[in-house]
Amino acid sequence: MARNIDAIQSDIERTREQLAKTLDELSVRTAPKNLADDAKKQATDALSNPKVQLAIGGVVAGLGLIIALTVSSKRNEKKQIKEIQRLLADARS
Repeated sequence: MARNIDAIQSDIERTREQLAKTLDELSVRTAPKNLADDAKKQATDALSNPKVQLAIGGVVAGLGLIIALTVSSKRNEKKQIKEIQRLLADARS
């Protein structure tokens, strides 16, 4: 049995309304402010996780160690260069 025109039009209108509602929801979800707020919330939630805090602490400690070793190495190089320059100056005189 074929559907009557009123039923078909009713289905089309219901589908249009559902589509409009879905598009409205998508536009709200993808608004730049909402995306930024969601990203901020995710970052805040991640940073409150003790495992993440421990990992960040390890990275910071590792970077601090690398910086300290680099500074120490550069100081040693400068001392060695000055000592070599002094020895060369003594050898010339």
